[in-house]
Amino acid sequence: MDELKGQRLLITVSILTSLGFFLIGYDNGLMGNLVNGKAFNDTFGNPDATMVGLIVAIYEVGCFLGSVITAICGEQLGRRKSIAFGCIIMIIGALLQATSYGRVQIIIARIVSGVGMGVVNSTVPVLQAEFSPKATRGIYVCAQLSTLNFGIFFVYWIDYALSKHVSSYAWRIPVILQCLFIIPMLFILWIIPESPRWLAAHDRPSECFAVLRRLRCNEDEVVVQRLHGEILQTVAYEASIGAGSWKHLFQSDRIKSRRRLLIACAIQSFQQLGGINAIIYYSGTLFQKSIGFDPHMSALMSGFLQTWFFIASFIPWFLIDRVGRRPLLLSMISVMAAVMIIQATLIYQVENSTAIATSAGIGAAAMLFIFQGAFTIGFQATVWVYPSEILPLRFRQRGSSISTAANWIFNYMIVQITPIAIDNIGWRTYIIFAVLNTCWVPIIFFFFPETKGLELEAVDALFSGDAPMGPLVLEKGGSETVTYAEQAVGEDQA
Repeated sequence: MDELKGQRLLITVSILTSLGFFLIGYDNGLMGNLVNGKAFNDTFGNPDATMVGLIVAIYEVGCFLGSVITAICGEQLGRRKSIAFGCIIMIIGALLQATSYGRVQIIIARIVSGVGMGVVNSTVPVLQAEFSPKATRGIYVCAQLSTLNFGIFFVYWIDYALSKHVSSYAWRIPVILQCLFIIPMLFILWIIPESPRWLAAHDRPSECFAVLRRLRCNEDEVVVQRLHGEILQTVAYEASIGAGSWKHLFQSDRIKSRRRLLIACAIQSFQQLGGINAIIYYSGTLFQKSIGFDPHMSALMSGFLQTWFFIASFIPWFLIDRVGRRPLLLSMISVMAAVMIIQATLIYQVENSTAIATSAGIGAAAMLFIFQGAFTIGFQATVWVYPSEILPLRFRQRGSSISTAANWIFNYMIVQITPIAIDNIGWRTYIIFAVLNTCWVPIIFFFFPETKGLELEAVDALFSGDAPMGPLVLEKGGSETVTYAEQAVGEDQA
């Protein structure tokens, strides 16, 4: 097989990471309609709302554990081995879920699947960020998010197609089908190289340079040498101040490691506390219990909602690298907050059967579409690229894993409490999400810097206040090219 180079290599890496995001969406949408189906309820003895919440939400606990495992071991394993490890665990978890006949087995199986997803989800954004050119890094992440939303859209319509069937295969087929997308990831991992920035951070500068030459084979050799030198210079600089150890992860050092970790964790937590997965996981429940649609119409509307979610995800492709991260976040989160306020008012009319209840129900359904559109244009387009951009190289994997763990634990909380909140406080649930989204706007405005168009190595200077790294002196000796930065890495790691 010919060695992948240039655009072919970048596209192959992007296919790998997109499949990883597809699986996030697939698993997020998987249980949304299954838990309301007769086949699922017959198999598991008609679980009540609390048990349904546990079966659905326990997956997030597994994802949290997988993210923690990656924070501990991922940096040593590398990007490729970490993703392969996660994929194998996901296959085991899918098999265990699809063969479940009791509540205990499916709960354990969903934890296992979640662990695999936590590992994959912590690593693929880092791999994509480390391979992507700075000018188009955002659009590559947007492509991943479109596949994430396609995963939600895809599984919702599969669930809907099987919703009339009463045999257990109606829920087992959607569960096992995800393996068709995991296995190709293992093949792609076999044919792509390790991340050049990981190789540089682990004292393998020659291999780093070889990967950069493959990735930038159409560019001038001097440009590749300069990027290689900048990466090594960043490694040497971060090593000189001790960045990368667990201790320095939580210290306010010269490059603001603690602040950068807190920002990464905050943006991941904010997206969950804003209420998006309450809608993705329980759209059928919301259409049925909040808005008053019958079960068939609720399932159909859920499918339409996720189809719109997928279509809307193409909008930020044209915005994120032109407009930037901050403007998208600030504007769209403001829209999300306003929508939730309106939604609370409309659901109040429906629940109290007022004279405008029918019209209010139609309006409430429309609000869900507006909310998901605003989320995918602003929050979703940014939340997966931003942590990998702002975290220092030497603990990018560790910091990404910790921020992903924050995402999953808050995801668990939201998924666990949403059906209970809808049953007990009804329309007031939407007020909570409105208040939380309103709080995020000033925090992002004052504390989240713009990273559009920056090379990953330039972000250290953004936080430290230092001038960006100057031109590197390149020396040629014999057949090898040596930079002073490479010499510095050797000295720091000696």
